[in-house]
Amino acid sequence: MAIATIKTERLKSLKRRHPWVFSGAVARIKGAAQPGETVDILSEQGEFLGRGAYSPASQITLRVWSFDEQEEIGPAFFRNRLERAWELRRSLRLEPGLTACRLVNAESDGLPGVVIDRYGETLVCQFSSAGAEWWRETIVEQLEELTRPKTIYERSDLEVRSKESLAPRCGLLYGVEPPELVEIGEGGCRYLVDVRRGHKTGFYLDQRHNRQLAARFAHGAEVLNVFSYSGGFTVQALKGGANLVVQIDASAAALELARRNILLNGFDPSAVIDLCGDAFQLLRRFRDEGRRFDLIILDPPKFAESRHQLPGACRGYKDINLLAFRLLRPGGTLFTFSCSGMLEPDLFQKIVADAALDADRQAAIVTRLFQGEDHPVGLNFPEGSYLKGLICRVF
Repeated sequence: MAIATIKTERLKSLKRRHPWVFSGAVARIKGAAQPGETVDILSEQGEFLGRGAYSPASQITLRVWSFDEQEEIGPAFFRNRLERAWELRRSLRLEPGLTACRLVNAESDGLPGVVIDRYGETLVCQFSSAGAEWWRETIVEQLEELTRPKTIYERSDLEVRSKESLAPRCGLLYGVEPPELVEIGEGGCRYLVDVRRGHKTGFYLDQRHNRQLAARFAHGAEVLNVFSYSGGFTVQALKGGANLVVQIDASAAALELARRNILLNGFDPSAVIDLCGDAFQLLRRFRDEGRRFDLIILDPPKFAESRHQLPGACRGYKDINLLAFRLLRPGGTLFTFSCSGMLEPDLFQKIVADAALDADRQAAIVTRLFQGEDHPVGLNFPEGSYLKGLICRVF
């Protein structure tokens, strides 16, 4: 096994069991190692630090599988990690009738670069790192033996794979081809999910609790759902008794799927208005027309993929929250989110506060929002806490 030696001055994060080692921390690699292959990670004094996957193409040169010198990386290791993740979800006693959740949350479940989501009897996998790619077949074999699903489907069509010199890939890994749309149950509602072409693995599972919370604020309200995708928040708003929901998305196909989800749940389609287009432009049009809403939901895509994109992302979050505050009636409520992991929660709150100030609106934070408990965050991996949200009430 090849050996990666870490510079003495860069040991702090590894000592704290952070699973990432950046290229600048590596003093040398001894022995031949292929991308994704497992290497031992040692200090310059020869102390064992961990065992991880080598990725020479990535700035994250090493992703630690284990900090235990006695733990070998092989089929038994992956079986143990999958069983541990599976048992955690069982122990959470998630809501009755829920048929979709995250089964493996990458680093926070001790499997860097591996995401596995459950949609009924269909499991959807993403392998985003060289190490995950190296052990892909083993992981799928162990997953099939452990869960006995009808289908295991791959959605490794992630841009981040290019940073590991990996090509995107999608397709059937086990069982039968998934149907065009998979039906799931969540929060007393039903949804159709496109696991083959939809966003992420098909659905925003991390927003489960937040969707249901929005229903509590929707009774008798005129709701604006921005970046609505397949209508998750729209369906819950209708369940909560909304009088009208205006949903905005740049994708006509997403709005059509949202329309099908509205009908699937037996809600009146005339209570929903679909607008396909650029959210910023449409919100400015509403502002100019003097439109007002009681509840606005902002769940935009990731605005910052890297540190150098953060200033532009901050401007985007400021702009869209400013527009939302101007469109809220007095006493109205804003659900606002960021899924940009680079954006710290305190900075996000400051951006939202500055937007309210520039909109000349007084507002208070009712509560803070996070990803669901099936998306755990390792205490040694704070980067896993990527979804942040605020519920703000306007006076």
